Amino acid sequence: MLFRTPILTTNEESVVARVDDLRRKLGHNTIQARRWTGLLRRTAFARAIRGSNTIEGYNVTVEDALAAAEGQEPMDADKDTWAAVTGYRNAMTYVLQLATDPEFSYHADLIKSLHFMMLGHDLSRNPGRWRHGAIFVRNDELGEIVYKGPDSDIVPDLVTELAKQLNADDKSMPAVVRAGMAHLNLVMIHPFSDGNGRMARVLQTLVLAREGILEPPFCSIEEYLGRNTRAYYDVLVEVGGGRWQPDNDARPWLRFILTAHYRQAQTLLARVREMETLWDLLEIEIKRRSLPERVMVALSDAANGYQVRNATYRTAADVSDVVAGRDLKLLADKDLLIPRGDKRGRSYIASAELRSLAEQTRQPRPVEDPFSSAN
Repeated sequence: MLFRTPILTTNEESVVARVDDLRRKLGHNTIQARRWTGLLRRTAFARAIRGSNTIEGYNVTVEDALAAAEGQEPMDADKDTWAAVTGYRNAMTYVLQLATDPEFSYHADLIKSLHFMMLGHDLSRNPGRWRHGAIFVRNDELGEIVYKGPDSDIVPDLVTELAKQLNADDKSMPAVVRAGMAHLNLVMIHPFSDGNGRMARVLQTLVLAREGILEPPFCSIEEYLGRNTRAYYDVLVEVGGGRWQPDNDARPWLRFILTAHYRQAQTLLARVREMETLWDLLEIEIKRRSLPERVMVALSDAANGYQVRNATYRTAADVSDVVAGRDLKLLADKDLLIPRGDKRGRSYIASAELRSLAEQTRQPRPVEDPFSSAN
């Protein structure tokens, strides 16, 4: 027996409709073949990787998250953190592939495989294997156990039941709700000795990605959860009630997840509008300075607050190492970028002039409670 999906109230149905509307707008704005859309997609993927790992205590800079997303080496991350981040990237990359697989189905071995991709760098954590024995979740701040998972001997049957439920593909229930309930059930089953939260978040993204409304990087709410980790943990503790109790009311979790999707979609739409305006301003600037169009990739990243490296730029702009180095030096000579560090450790940040352009594009980030304004 799994946690049951609550019957949606009129208020909750209204919020689901608003989330769907935001996702449609986001899909319309990101499906068009504009070069900056690819940069947004890459950044969304990197922020998802960063957000989910931050929850588990693996903290990386946005620049290192971008490097992970593109298969490059980190600037700052230590060995253990980098292994965790790249493991999560591998699992998420597989999710991107599964999103459009016509022969796809959910099954226990898929869950195990994704888990192995995440934790395969550390065999002591039993990657890809169900846990044996009891498992407890501890609140380190309070120094107390806040949740005990179900007995390990029923874990395989519970995961099989969850996969069967997902394969049933109940179209009467909104995708965002089905994905959220998959997340809740897997994290409460706690089938592995480690990595259960990351695994549940990946599963949620996979369920949404399979809907095809949005590209997978734009489906994820990992970034939001990474910024609101305490609220995320608190609602899981509230719904879990200290131990495996699938009869508990899942409504607080459902409302939390709907709020997360609503706010994350608002954030992504604001970034779309900002990028569109910034790209227009940068086009004017490079024409005025007779610069090659390809350098807009580096200028865009720097304007958005990221450190630009040769490796990052040459991948995004699809140019050689030599051309990338020449372009970045040219932008520094034109006072658009400021170099930092030497040789292989060199990176570039936005100049005051470039930051000023970016400031002109900033959109408000309202923190709205969708339930307080839902009909």
